Amino acid sequence: MLFYLFCAVTFIQVLYHWLLFRQVSFFRRRSKKQSQQHPVSVIVCARDEAANLAKNLPGVLVQNYASTREVIVVNHNSQDETKYLLDEFKKTFKDLHIVNLTQEAIGIPGKKYPLSIGIKESKHEIVLLTDADCVPSSEFWLTKMQDGYDDGTEVVLGYGGYFKKPGVLNKLIRFETFHSALQYFSFAISGMPYMGAGRNLSYKKTLFFRNKGFSSINHLAGGDDDLFINKVANKHNTRVVLDKEAFTLSEPKANFSDWFRQKRRHYSTSKFYKPVHKFFLGIYSLTHFLFYPLFVASFFFYDWRMVCSVFVVRLISQALIYYKAMEKLDEKDLFPWWWLFDLWMFFYYFMFAPALWKKPKTTWS
Repeated sequence: MLFYLFCAVTFIQVLYHWLLFRQVSFFRRRSKKQSQQHPVSVIVCARDEAANLAKNLPGVLVQNYASTREVIVVNHNSQDETKYLLDEFKKTFKDLHIVNLTQEAIGIPGKKYPLSIGIKESKHEIVLLTDADCVPSSEFWLTKMQDGYDDGTEVVLGYGGYFKKPGVLNKLIRFETFHSALQYFSFAISGMPYMGAGRNLSYKKTLFFRNKGFSSINHLAGGDDDLFINKVANKHNTRVVLDKEAFTLSEPKANFSDWFRQKRRHYSTSKFYKPVHKFFLGIYSLTHFLFYPLFVASFFFYDWRMVCSVFVVRLISQALIYYKAMEKLDEKDLFPWWWLFDLWMFFYYFMFAPALWKKPKTTWS
């Protein structure tokens, strides 16, 4: 029975690889009848982010973009030098629009309030969101992201990666980011979009107000990116952009405890996803979690040659999909270690499963 269960779990995993995740590995951009540059409002929310803005905001302001654009920075009650830094940037960059908020929104934790104000203040229909600790990977980020819009498109999902640095923690963070992106991009391409990353996300202003903004999730600390997209995105209005020049990059957490807190906060919102998304994500995570324990148990209680044969089928399948997907998302240096990271995911599920039922802290993020 253990071996048969192991075979069933392996079969489901391989199905996910070749029916879903291959969508990213072999992704080809749809041909467009006509390409144009739309007016865009880039929105960045900041709270005590002077150091990050000094380092990253110039990369947003100097984008090579011929059409109309504006960059809105919402300074949400910062107590550091953010206001004075933005005033200095304004002297050089005339398309920078600064919104200074000096009050808190009672009962609305997180950054949904400043983000809502930024969207309300924007002049253009297309808004492109990123964070103060993010920098575009190229000067064509804005061009590439807005080019994802076509007739009927209202949501464009982009990739927000992390800088490559020495050390095991950096690789773990980047692999987890890659693994999450592999899932939400694949689901979106397959017609079941369920989330986006606020580090690199775009949607239309009318879509935001038509759905009453964040009103249904204002009581939650997070959700301004994933839960909002989970609510408004569908197979008809959502596109993805997997161009390396359209990525954003962030500084990864420097220690495990900071990263653990960040991920626990992010996962606390997944319990509010639509049932169909929770079902398919749950099946994948459960079979992923069970794979290695069932492999070990079957190895000792069944014919080890047959067990290893089944194991190798999944190994080769996953290697092929991951190699191409890592190439697409510019994480190819992780490939030699993917099998170790995949084993580590067993412990990862143990660490972050409690976030699915624990109440998150209401911190600004």
